[in-house]
Amino acid sequence: MVRALAFDVFGTVVDWRSSVTAELERFGAANGLTRDWAAMADDWRAGYVPAMDRVRRGESPWTALDDLHRQRLVELLAAAEITATDAQIDELNRAWHRLEPWPDSVAGLARLKRRFIIATLSNGNVSLLTNMARHAGLPWDCVLSAELFRHYKPDPQTYLGCAGLLGVAPGELMMVAAHPADLRAARAAGLRTAFVYRPAEHGPARTLRRPPDGEFDVQADDFCDLADRLGA
Repeated sequence: MVRALAFDVFGTVVDWRSSVTAELERFGAANGLTRDWAAMADDWRAGYVPAMDRVRRGESPWTALDDLHRQRLVELLAAAEITATDAQIDELNRAWHRLEPWPDSVAGLARLKRRFIIATLSNGNVSLLTNMARHAGLPWDCVLSAELFRHYKPDPQTYLGCAGLLGVAPGELMMVAAHPADLRAARAAGLRTAFVYRPAEHGPARTLRRPPDGEFDVQADDFCDLADRLGA
């Protein structure tokens, strides 16, 4: 019944934490700065959900994720007493365009692509996701974003809008994510669901648990295991 797979990206397809930490470390080395860059990466990512929720509640106008990321970065630099030019801030903000894939991502996606339409369904904006795909070699059939629907996940308009643009029924679309909350929202919208375990997403100090067996249609250890389970 499944004709297409829609993928969450941050944490599911790419290792945002290690990638952003490395970019911050390079920024620090180039400017003679020493900070806890991994903690700053965590704080940067943590700020995105509250900012996104303000948009979802209508407290802020629609704002692309690039701009939400930049707003949070400016706050973090000020808190760390780091002075940077607008050009430096813009370049550092593009770290999110250059995230590295998990080791299994490209090979697993290539296998899944032979049987299914594969697309992003991310809160990242289209230009961010497109640049990331080029950087990481991600073989998407198309790049779909919350930006197209002016709704951030977990609003149902994102999941149903993705199915509509792909020309499939909600039950013919499987959401693939490492985040149970994303999958629960997709399931509530009528999509099928696949959980992929990414225990290292938040680094060694935070242990992630698997959801209970049977909560989602498929549970996989990585994308190659997902391809096995889906017959690809």
